[in-house]
Amino acid sequence: MSDSSELIDLTPGHVTVDNSITRKAKDIAAGFIGGATQVLIGQPADLVKIRLQTSSQSSSLSIIKQVIKNEGLLAFYKGTLAPLFGVGVCVSLQFYGFHEAKRQIVGYYNQKDLNLWPQTYIAGAVAGIVNTPVAGPIEQLRILSQSNTSATKNSLIETVKKIYATEGVVNGIYRGFSITLLREIQAYGVWFLTYEYLISQIIDLQHYKSRNDISTPELLVSGALAGNALWLSSYPIDVIKSNIQSDKFGAESKFNGKIGLAVNHIFKTHGFRGFWRGIVPCLLRAVPCSAGTFASVELALRLMG
Repeated sequence: MSDSSELIDLTPGHVTVDNSITRKAKDIAAGFIGGATQVLIGQPADLVKIRLQTSSQSSSLSIIKQVIKNEGLLAFYKGTLAPLFGVGVCVSLQFYGFHEAKRQIVGYYNQKDLNLWPQTYIAGAVAGIVNTPVAGPIEQLRILSQSNTSATKNSLIETVKKIYATEGVVNGIYRGFSITLLREIQAYGVWFLTYEYLISQIIDLQHYKSRNDISTPELLVSGALAGNALWLSSYPIDVIKSNIQSDKFGAESKFNGKIGLAVNHIFKTHGFRGFWRGIVPCLLRAVPCSAGTFASVELALRLMG
């Protein structure tokens, strides 16, 4: 049999996919480890990104100074509780969705790997689709917390209760679902496609016998490059999403959850560059976060067998 990451019997002319419950459970567990790693590494830079996307501030440095002065160092981890568990669940779903889609596609085409890269993008897009129902509410709660600069803070439970009581599920808890779905499809399609392509190139160039031969530094570099590819391919969608999900509710809402209104507001306020506000801290954050996520998932899968 192949190594634990390949999940496929490499015997010439014979392809078998491991569809066992144990295999699926390991995918989920490794994904959760990757998600927790991602949050702990990237939360401070993510707060700066959200503030740049949703405020009039134009400098990362000015936001960092303002946060330290007015809110203290711990403010860089505002909204961490929800994503720490939520992102763990999300990344579990992402990796499970990707591996499950990959297994089904490989089985359908009876080939040992996804040589046709559009198939890898599709498997990544499936990961984004599976992830969206969980990511949507979690990201909204995180963004509301991170974009809140007032001294008065509500607990996570209080915020959820207030949104549900005034706006309900569809227009409240799941506000911005369609734009989140669009971002997830594009982002994770590119993320997994880039990473798998780089891994395949490393195996070929280094003449490794299996995926498990790839060193940790090579995993980290591949993950870092995949992270930047993710954001460069989907960042304008993320800016629109952040504006919709940080918007006020009720009569004070500027967008009422409508993508077109958010796009018009961003363009009129900041021009075309408005769709790229915060890209620098985002890319800087993506390097350690994506590198850590992929490397921790790969290493966890190796340990679990």
